[in-house]
Amino acid sequence: MADARVSQRELAFKVGVTPKSVERWISDEELIPHARNRLDACRVLGVTEEMIWPEAVTTRVKVGNDRELVHSYPYRSACPSTTWTALVRDATSDLLLGGYTNYFFWTMIPDFPGIVRRKTEAGCRVRFLLGDPDGEVTRQREVIEGATLTVSTRIRMTLEALERLGPLQGLEARYSDPSDAVNHVGLSVFRFDHDALVTPHLARAVGHDSPVLHLRRRGDGGMFDRFAGHAEELWERGVPTGLRTG
Repeated sequence: MADARVSQRELAFKVGVTPKSVERWISDEELIPHARNRLDACRVLGVTEEMIWPEAVTTRVKVGNDRELVHSYPYRSACPSTTWTALVRDATSDLLLGGYTNYFFWTMIPDFPGIVRRKTEAGCRVRFLLGDPDGEVTRQREVIEGATLTVSTRIRMTLEALERLGPLQGLEARYSDPSDAVNHVGLSVFRFDHDALVTPHLARAVGHDSPVLHLRRRGDGGMFDRFAGHAEELWERGVPTGLRTG
């Protein structure tokens, strides 16, 4: 807190809890706050959850020789573009890009369209799960973000980029079902074979970037499987976008 120049009262206000709650977090080392409060507090302080509440992370992630957490980043911008590029480039069987807009792939990864084309030609399945640009959750998110380049605009830019690729065998795109849109906008899961980058979007941290967890599957039933399963469920209930992608 001293490094972040944040007082207990300021931290409580920004996280959305009472000052007494923050005081209990500090005085009781065995007390682990609710997951959302932990993530919000880490966001405000600019640190990872491992640094403050390591027990909370190790109870969810495989540890030791089969450790699933490769790296955690306090902000998405802190996750190097080279990491995203390498994961996309090295995937051979399954790419499931489950961001709400996914447009940043075109701006961050050199020759992303060419990579997608080569992946599908080599037999890799490439899937884009998007939010509905005309959906109510999208509209609400635009109000929260207040960005000039709106959420719906970014989704449509992704759709246009996919359409320019032309029909490719193995390329698919769906909107998340309206009943799943809140879950989708709140948690992005990007799967690259047995690796995944997971980004929880903190609604109360308006104007801030989101943290990223880099997970690698080490066996059945771990954190990777839970997040990958979540993404697969959203995909299975998804709605076709109408694009001729495959």
